[in-house]
Amino acid sequence: MQRAAARVLRRARMPPARSLSAPPRAPPRALLYERHGEPPAVVQLKDLEVAELGDSDVHVKMLAAPINPADINMIQGTYPILSPLPAVGGSEGVGEVLEVGRCVTALKPGDWVIPASAGLGDSVIQNAANSGVGQAVIQIAKASGIKTINVVRDRPDLSKLVERLMALGADHVVTEEMLRKPEMKDVFKSIPKPRLALNCVGGKSTTEMLRHLQPKGTMVTYGGMAKQPVMVPVSAFIFQDVRLRGFWVTQWRKDHAQDREMVASMMDALCQLMRRGQLTAPACTEVPLQDYKAALEAAMKPFTSSKQILLL
Repeated sequence: MQRAAARVLRRARMPPARSLSAPPRAPPRALLYERHGEPPAVVQLKDLEVAELGDSDVHVKMLAAPINPADINMIQGTYPILSPLPAVGGSEGVGEVLEVGRCVTALKPGDWVIPASAGLGDSVIQNAANSGVGQAVIQIAKASGIKTINVVRDRPDLSKLVERLMALGADHVVTEEMLRKPEMKDVFKSIPKPRLALNCVGGKSTTEMLRHLQPKGTMVTYGGMAKQPVMVPVSAFIFQDVRLRGFWVTQWRKDHAQDREMVASMMDALCQLMRRGQLTAPACTEVPLQDYKAALEAAMKPFTSSKQILLL
């Protein structure tokens, strides 16, 4: 009943060699449920559509999986963390690697693997989620199977912004005020608490995001739009052992100037996402060079949702 992911697998012993003249594979099947309830009533055996194999992906056929009490509770909808519906049940099992992407070196077809953890994947929380960086994070995370909690400022057209970010692949969109409300616990019924927070605002927004990080989680600050300091409660350091890091892309480029292969690989991965339609540019407004003053004024307005592009 386990849905396997390449990043949570580790190599196990090889099974006995199999005949090269094996018959064609049968369509994959899984036990799915589209609503919560008593497992015998809501779980159905259905055919699955296998996603196209990406360069860093691994296709795994599950061979056996136990039914644990936690699995039952998740199907019933009573477990603290619930999968987005429709879902494949289960959190443990053993599987066989069927095929690997061209960039995968740690595994090969025929390896037996088990999940390294019983979790449902990672999540990321970020503020200024409607920015160019924020929109890119949503799309890259979506393509990587990572859930996102996206924080934006309240505004008159909030519903339209939420709709636009959800269309990009956002899992949750909340306002800075909502971060402080008890209702946030409902968000974490469907996704795990984030291990990574991305901050480009500062001030209260940053402090509230920190409260939702997992213990030993990391916050990376790459901007300070609010022009306010990053305030961290002492309890976050002592009891959660959070990590605070900074990121400046100019320095990052200097640090990796000699590692051309790594940079080229990263750019290639992003270009592949673009070609597949999984990563698109943010909304933009093309402005002739002579109208630069209007472009500058538009770029400085609050709640700007369109990037100003000067045409030279």
